[in-house]
Amino acid sequence: MIDLFVKGGFLMYPIALCSFAGIAILVGKALELRSIMRQLDGSVEDTAARRPVVLKPLLAAIEGGATEEELAIIGTRQVRLVERHLNWLELIATIAPLLGLTGTVTGMIRAFMVIAGSTASVSPALLAGGIWEALITTAAGLLVAIPIHVGHHFLARQTDDIAFILNEIATNLYLRRRHGV
Repeated sequence: MIDLFVKGGFLMYPIALCSFAGIAILVGKALELRSIMRQLDGSVEDTAARRPVVLKPLLAAIEGGATEEELAIIGTRQVRLVERHLNWLELIATIAPLLGLTGTVTGMIRAFMVIAGSTASVSPALLAGGIWEALITTAAGLLVAIPIHVGHHFLARQTDDIAFILNEIATNLYLRRRHGV
């Protein structure tokens, strides 16, 4: 495995960094969202009584007599907090295959430099280094990007679900307070 990493050239280092960062963000965000979903599970009354951290600013605003516009701003702020770091996953899923493609280009340049620098017929073994670099970095970039992209999609869907639940709870409590129920 280390041999493949070395044959992939210097671009394997940023691809590896993307991999480690992406996995760390993915796992951390998945655990965070799972915790939030558990806190928001249940009836509106039960959830409001538990006062989950993500809901506290909305509950305080409703109790303080906030307007719909004020609640919308507070709700948007809370959703943005829930979505925090998802943009990094999207960036990593975009950059990793581009780094792999860059490795493809640099590997092919190396292979063609061998051809250009040769005065006699070129041995396939001489070309292999550049071709290895090209193929390994391309594969590595894709192997990092694909699971990160899938994970991003899954987590983005969860944040949409959380946003819907927050909106549902806030609207329900706001209307109850407005109508004196």
